[in-house]
Amino acid sequence: MTSPHAAAKSLILIAAVAAALASCNRKAEEEAAAPVAIPAAPTAGATAASPLAYDSKNAFASVKLTLPEALKTQPELHKSLYDNSVADLKTFVEGAQADRTEFGGDGGMPPYEKVVQYEGAVDTGKLFGLLGNAYEYTGGAHGNPGYLAVLWDKALKRRIDVNALLKPGADRAALDRMLCAALNVEKRKRDPQAVLLTLNGADWKCPHLSETVVGLAASTTPGKAGGLTVLIGPYVAGPYAEGGYEIDLPQSALRPLLNPAYADEFAGAPVKRAD
Repeated sequence: MTSPHAAAKSLILIAAVAAALASCNRKAEEEAAAPVAIPAAPTAGATAASPLAYDSKNAFASVKLTLPEALKTQPELHKSLYDNSVADLKTFVEGAQADRTEFGGDGGMPPYEKVVQYEGAVDTGKLFGLLGNAYEYTGGAHGNPGYLAVLWDKALKRRIDVNALLKPGADRAALDRMLCAALNVEKRKRDPQAVLLTLNGADWKCPHLSETVVGLAASTTPGKAGGLTVLIGPYVAGPYAEGGYEIDLPQSALRPLLNPAYADEFAGAPVKRAD
């Protein structure tokens, strides 16, 4: 027969177990009711992982990329431009190594070199544009300079070309004539005795717009493009020693040819890039 003392101890133990179980149940209920923490979705600025510069060199080649601070406002373009440019520079380095080791040595040649620099950001309501310079040396007496341009539709979040800025059926021949006339003005500024070019010259001739690099020109009106900047490299409109040309076509002259979807992005007069 169980003693009164033992029975009391059993009752106390049962009560303690019940209280512990009740406490565990309350804790489980509270945890179930608590909101689950969800990691915050990355913001547009999360592409800060894309740097504004890349610099690498070894015994075979030296490469460098520089991007402007303004590019951070367009994270998708920033990432794409950085990734693609770096991939291109790495391919250049691999090619340099292959070239210079193929025949068992490089004969004391200096390393190859490639430098890419984007600048001249133009930011309008719908458009973002960059102009760029490139330099490449792969041996010989001198390196080869070149030009680059980026046109970005901010709403569509994709790159476009100059044809998108022109209305369907725009008179391309008129654009070519406009470019040729502006190019001749610049040539005469450098040399008052320079022979004027035509679109059908025998030796040197004016390039067609489609044969050039075209970007947005900065404007005297904030938040607008002043026109188009046409970049013409050496050897295109004259000998290497003459160098390249940077021609601004003002929006006032281009307006009849502009696509209505982008016409409001242009105003004011072009502002030349600093040398």
